[in-house]
Amino acid sequence: MSWQLRLLTLWLRRVEKPALARIEPAVARARFERQGHMCRNPPFALYLQDRIGDVPVTWASCRVRRPGILFYLHGGAHLMGSPFTHRAMLARLSAMTGLRACLPAMRLAPEHPFPASLDDAEAVWEGLVARGYPPGQIILGGDSSGGGLMLALLARLLARGVRPAAAFALSPWVDLTASGRSMRENAVSDPLLPASRLAEVRRYYLAGADPRDPGASPLFAAFPGCPPVFLQAARTEILRDDTLRMAARLRGFGAAVTVDMWDDPPHVWPIFQGWLPEADAALANIAGFLTSLSATPAES
Repeated sequence: MSWQLRLLTLWLRRVEKPALARIEPAVARARFERQGHMCRNPPFALYLQDRIGDVPVTWASCRVRRPGILFYLHGGAHLMGSPFTHRAMLARLSAMTGLRACLPAMRLAPEHPFPASLDDAEAVWEGLVARGYPPGQIILGGDSSGGGLMLALLARLLARGVRPAAAFALSPWVDLTASGRSMRENAVSDPLLPASRLAEVRRYYLAGADPRDPGASPLFAAFPGCPPVFLQAARTEILRDDTLRMAARLRGFGAAVTVDMWDDPPHVWPIFQGWLPEADAALANIAGFLTSLSATPAES
C-alpha cells in the first residue's frame, strides 16, 4: 500500500464516509461536483459538450488514434455525479487507449427515479449508432451505480441481438436487493461507502419499483451472446460480492470475464488517477484489457 493510499484511506474514513452517512442527496450532489475540481486532467485533454438522443453528453479525449469510442456511465449512487466528476479519469483512459469517451449526463434520482437514467443511456446509445458508430466499435463502461446501469443497458442490447465490442465496470452496483454477503461482512472495512445508507438510497432511486427488476439489478438479467467483460473491485468494499456474483452470472451465459480484484483500495479508486499510484495502475489494467481485445475497435 502506497503512502498516498494510506493518507487517502484515513481521509475517507474520517471525513467522506461519515458525511455520506448523513447528508441529503442535494448536498451530496453539490459536494461531489466541487470535488471534481480536484481531479487531475492529463496533458492535452480535450472536453467538448454535445447533445445526443436529447441527452447532454461530454466528449473526453486525449491523443485519439483509434476510431472506436468508450461509452461511459458515471457513478454516484443514482443520486449524484456527472460527466464533470468523471471526465478526467476518462481522458486519462483515452490517452492510454487512443479512444474517445462519451459521458452522458443522465437524469438523477430522487427527481427522476428508475428507469429515467437507463432510458437516457439507451437514448444516447441509439443516437451514437444513428451518427454512424457501429455497435462493434462501441465499448461500454461504468462505475458503481453507473456500472450497474451499463450492465442493464448491455442486457437490453443483447436481448435485441445488438452486441457492443466489450464492456468494463469499476465496482458495479448490480444487486439492489442487497443480498451479497459483503454488504454485511465489509460494512466496517469499506473505507468509503456507508452500508447503513444504501436502503435509503435504493428507495430514492426505485420509488416503489421492484429491486429485482433486471433494469435496476442486472445481476438478474440475461446476457446471451455477451462480449468480453472486465470487472474491477476491492476485497474490502461492500460491493465486492456484486462484482464476484456478476462475473459468475456473465460466465453462465458464456462470456469471457476478467476479474481484477484488489486488496485495499476504496470504492472506484481509479477516479484518483494522477494522485494515487494504485489508481494509475488500475487504469493501466483496464487499458490493457481494452487494447488486447481479440477484435479491437481499430480492427472492426
